[in-house]
Amino acid sequence: MIVAIANQKGGVGKTTTAINLAAALSLRGKQTLLIDLDPQGNSTLSFVSRELISVSVYDAFANRDCALADVIVPAEQQENLSVAPARISLAKLEARLVGELDAHFRLKDLLAPLAKRFPYVVIDCPPTLGLLTVNALVAASHLLIPIQSSYFALEGTDDLLETIEKVRTRANPKLEILGVLITMLDKRTSLGRDIQKQINKVFGPKVFRTVISKNVRLEESPAYRESIFSFAPDSRGASDYYSLCEEVMDRA
Repeated sequence: MIVAIANQKGGVGKTTTAINLAAALSLRGKQTLLIDLDPQGNSTLSFVSRELISVSVYDAFANRDCALADVIVPAEQQENLSVAPARISLAKLEARLVGELDAHFRLKDLLAPLAKRFPYVVIDCPPTLGLLTVNALVAASHLLIPIQSSYFALEGTDDLLETIEKVRTRANPKLEILGVLITMLDKRTSLGRDIQKQINKVFGPKVFRTVISKNVRLEESPAYRESIFSFAPDSRGASDYYSLCEEVMDRA
């Protein structure tokens, strides 16, 4: 199962979801690969110290002699989890691959030899609909769309859904929407409840039963370069993401 986590709108919880879904899967004993396609590299740094990264996903994309297996590193203090790390060099990948006929298929080809090694792959996409996100959609079996519980929650989703349909038509007809995840929900406010109803109305059964509630510990954990499960295992955030993991495995 290859899950791309994508939404071109920034600040919706993509990286938080990628980090904690990958961690939850590994805690369930599943060999999991987290691929960081965001040049900011925040998913990477939650599990791997910067000094341990000598090569990155950029090298695998740009150099045909470099396999994805060559850049993967084991997560520190997290069994069953490996990371394909990102560095800021990823930001120049699109310019590097312009004109390449297989540019949109690079990640799919890189992942093919690793299918038996990692039954679960989680891809953290950048907040754009550029080449990196399209690579993730072409390679993925499933797409998870995080949507922040905010006034502009559904802004930009039409563009994302249009891109998904183009990818299905031309490159990956088997791509499925695994689900829509409501993040940063404050159930105490009428606005939060109204937005939840609106998202459910638009996406229906595709919306996960699990909702990621607004949680201070969840907001703090990235600053300490940890998943919520190591930072605050008894928090509401940990409970929410463990519940999401169960639902993802059920939908697989």
